[in-house]
Amino acid sequence: RFCLSLVLASLPTMATGEEIVPALQDSWGDFWLFRFFVNAAGYASIVVPGFLLIQYFKRRNYLETGRGICFPVIKSCVFGSEVKSVHQDDGSLPLRAEPTESSTARQVFKLLFCAAGLQASYLTWGVLQERVMTRTYGATETDPGEKFKDSQFLVFMNRILAFTVAGLYCALTKQPRHGAPMYKYSFASLSNILSSWCQYEALKYISFPTQVLAKASKVIPVMMMGKLVSRKSYEYWEYLTAALISVGVSMFLLSSGPNRTVSTVTTFSGIVLLAGYIIFDSFTSNWQDALFTYKMSPVQMMFGVNVFSCLFTVGSLLEQGALLESLRFMARHSEFTAHAVLLSVCSACGQLFIFYTINQFGAAVFTIIMTLRQAFAILLSCLIYGHTVTVVGGLGIAVVFMALFLRVYARSRMKKRSKKLPPGETPVQKV
Repeated sequence: RFCLSLVLASLPTMATGEEIVPALQDSWGDFWLFRFFVNAAGYASIVVPGFLLIQYFKRRNYLETGRGICFPVIKSCVFGSEVKSVHQDDGSLPLRAEPTESSTARQVFKLLFCAAGLQASYLTWGVLQERVMTRTYGATETDPGEKFKDSQFLVFMNRILAFTVAGLYCALTKQPRHGAPMYKYSFASLSNILSSWCQYEALKYISFPTQVLAKASKVIPVMMMGKLVSRKSYEYWEYLTAALISVGVSMFLLSSGPNRTVSTVTTFSGIVLLAGYIIFDSFTSNWQDALFTYKMSPVQMMFGVNVFSCLFTVGSLLEQGALLESLRFMARHSEFTAHAVLLSVCSACGQLFIFYTINQFGAAVFTIIMTLRQAFAILLSCLIYGHTVTVVGGLGIAVVFMALFLRVYARSRMKKRSKKLPPGETPVQKV
């Protein structure tokens, strides 16, 4: 056990050649790789029995032989109730509501409302995320305080509130008849949990601006996953913008500034966690896109994914005994409780603003708003938490956002052109 602790504690040091931050490595059990495998084991304890049950019902031909009070539940979870619909060009998005007899002032007001809601939700979420994961609670003149370490508990809080909001929305509004087998949401749910966990955990090792810029570059693995999962093809301008994003991110990451503190150093562990976030998140978006071949609304998707997210996270937390420990941390630090609750509220409200904005103005306007949000998030983090950006790093950021805006412009031009295509011709699918 002693040798194992030495090996685990020395991995980041050997990879980066830097000293380990004592607050991050109190014990070998606090090392992110160990926690990742422990969390994965907790998820496996739920996934494996579920997989065996699904295979049992399918082999038994339960649709023909099943009876009793559990039949509707098993049928919905394992088999679903409808065949797939024809996949549309942008099936992951709700049909855009065309404005009818709506004044320009009303449309401008809606646009400002959507932009303000998205910016407020996700900028607040970003600031709180960095505060919760990188700062201590309960610090006094004699006590240095303590950091909250369990990223999975924050994921659980976000998902339980999103599940509640989506469930109430589905109950109060008319939704399409649900036909997808419920178990298929578990794939997107599992990858979504892991991507969120990597996102929170990475903030212990890298600066927030680095994380935001890495998120902006996830279009590259999304394209790769699109080819592997959905067999999509892309055009030259998509490859060009992906290359520009890669160049900009490389400029930012390789730039070195004077007087860089440990909190802003990009460590090997941070890079691995960022890569994990991007890979898992890319799979999530492509799997959800494939699920939209069933007739469902985005809120139904939000509800289905979060059902399994709550199940996986609460199961893993209970198995590790981390749920009670996190609740005790909340009881000790009321400030953390307020931050964690507000973090979850911002996440859930942000998702609703996403659906409303895309429905009213389309994906292009939404992408522009969110791209601006990423730029504002970097600026806000630098102002509040004192991160420094060199001249080369600033140029890299500019290249990345220039490529993102170029991508939005090119996509909007392609959509306009595709509307003018003669019948029988279909445009190339986009990410």
